[in-house]
This record gives sequence, structure tokens and C-alpha cells, in this order.
Amino acid sequence: MAASGFEGFEKRVELRFSGDDPTAGEKGLRQLEFFKIEKVLHAVQCTVVSAVGNTRFDSYVLSESSLFVYPTKIIIKTCGTTQLLKSIRPLADHAATVGLTLCGCRYTRGSFIFPDAQPRPHTSFKEEILYLEENLPKNLSVKKAAVMNSKSSYKWHVFTACDDAAVDARAEDRDSGLFTAEICMTELDRVLARNFFRRSNDEKTGDSAGAEMTDITGLRSVNRHALVCDYAFDPCGYSMNGVDGGRYSTVHVTPEDGFSYASFESVYADRDEFVEALQNVVKVFRPAVLSVSTTCAAGRKVWRGVAKALEPLGLRARSRAADEFPDAGTIVFQTFAARRK
Repeated sequence: MAASGFEGFEKRVELRFSGDDPTAGEKGLRQLEFFKIEKVLHAVQCTVVSAVGNTRFDSYVLSESSLFVYPTKIIIKTCGTTQLLKSIRPLADHAATVGLTLCGCRYTRGSFIFPDAQPRPHTSFKEEILYLEENLPKNLSVKKAAVMNSKSSYKWHVFTACDDAAVDARAEDRDSGLFTAEICMTELDRVLARNFFRRSNDEKTGDSAGAEMTDITGLRSVNRHALVCDYAFDPCGYSMNGVDGGRYSTVHVTPEDGFSYASFESVYADRDEFVEALQNVVKVFRPAVLSVSTTCAAGRKVWRGVAKALEPLGLRARSRAADEFPDAGTIVFQTFAARRK
């Protein structure tokens, strides 16, 4: 807990691995004993509160956000004052025990609400870059770091690193047509935010209270086909992971007035599906400020249509920034604000 409130904005790391043994990628990282993953999470300063998986990947709801483990990929998002970057070196070491080598790393985050409360190495983006460069293996020699600006105080921080072989492999992966959307929302509607507070003495478990919130708020409609793992914190707060084939989705909510925040992230192949989900998410929270970051293959225009979709919901485009990253493709960062602001 930060001195002035809970930090909702997450830090996000995506690690990709490769191996010489073709069979290493079949189970890959999913072979790791849970206690090893748990030990890494403790070093980051979070724990697992709920979990679900399918034949493609494992999904964990954390005390501070989410973890997804694929055979050759790990995605971790953590909020609060967690020290996320401390997970990279031990995860790379554990991957080596199942014949996998770290070949790509992408780190992204927004602008913290309470930056002065962040511990090292998250006190500044410059310090985060230095920490990454010191702790990533030498084979990740293709690097780029950038701060994507907006007309407001909110910025999008991106660092990518990969080896030469991963650049070509990543290009083939992006040809699959999938893209990632990360949505950050602040100044949530006060009435709607109350849906993410638990009733006193409700005698429910975090899982059952979370399922109730999912239904009451309409979040289940965001991805109707997903197997949902949801959790409600006491006295307030909510997290949800969705598992849909090989695609994940995740929602996190800090509903307290004065520093309210919600995020939504998922993977899409179809722009229309993404735009529909975006509209549904905005209706759940009615934020006054919103940012949308999309990561896709170079040349794709998945960001188009976002402003038009949000206009009827009272959100006006404020800025748009775009950049190319060797390990990611095109990242487009758009910001929006309610007309009343």
C-alpha cells in the first residue's frame, strides 16, 4: 500500500523462450514446479490467490494482478509497489532447467499515480532500463526503449530486447494476425465503482464474491467464450483472468475514490471483436480518462476505429503516438478524456 493510496497502474513483463530440443516447447515452462514460480512471486512481493488453465496455458490471479504461463512464454502484470523486474533473472534460470533460453523481453507500463511510493528498481523509467540491461542475458542484444507521450500527464513506457534470431521468429509470429490491446482507465464513475466493494460480513470467499461481481457488473459479456477465474478482495478490489483457447484476457480494479483505476488486456485477431469488447469495458466503468495501447504487426491499422467507437460513450480523443519496436512490431498509444473534463 502506497502512502497516499493503492497504485493501480500495472507493470507488465512478457518473456519469450526458445530451445534446441523440439520437444522442449510442448510442455516447456508449464513443467516448472509450482513452488519455484511461487518463490519468484514472493520476491516480487505478491502471491497466487486463484488459478485456472486449459490445454494451452495456465492462468493465475495474483494478490497484485496476473500471471500467464505458456510453454514458451510468460506474461506477468503486477500493481501496487511490487518489484516486478526482479522476476526476470530467476525465471530465466528456471527455464534453463527445462531446456529453454530467454530470447525476448518486453516491458511496458503507464504513468504511476503515486510514483514516489515505488521501490527500486521502479523509481524511474531510467532506473528500470538500467536494471533491465544489467540483468538480461547478453544474447538479448537488439534493444529499444521509448516513452510515448500524450497531451496529458499519462505516458506509455516501453522497453524491448531480443536476440537476432528472435527478430525473425517474432516477425513470423506477428503474421498470425494476433494483436494485444492494453486499456488503462482512471477516475471511474463513483456509482459503478461501488460494485467492486464487498458488503461487510458477507461471509463469501474471494472466489464466490468475485463471481458475483463479474455477473453484476456485466464483465462476463466482455468475452462470453472465456473460462473465467475471478476474485474479489476485502474490503474492495477485483481481478479476473479469462482463458479462451490460446488467448487470455484480464481485468483489474482499484475502486477507491480519489485514485480509482481499472485495466483490461486481451489478445485479438479481429479488430471488430476488439472494438466491441472495448465499448463493453468502458460501459462497465465509465472512466473520465482512458488510454489504449495496441501492439501488432507493422503495417496493421488495428488502432483505427477506436476513437469512433468511444465518441458515443462520451470520450474524446486527446492524442495518438506510434513507434516501431524490433521485438514487438507497431505500438500505438492513444489517450481519451470525457467531454466534461
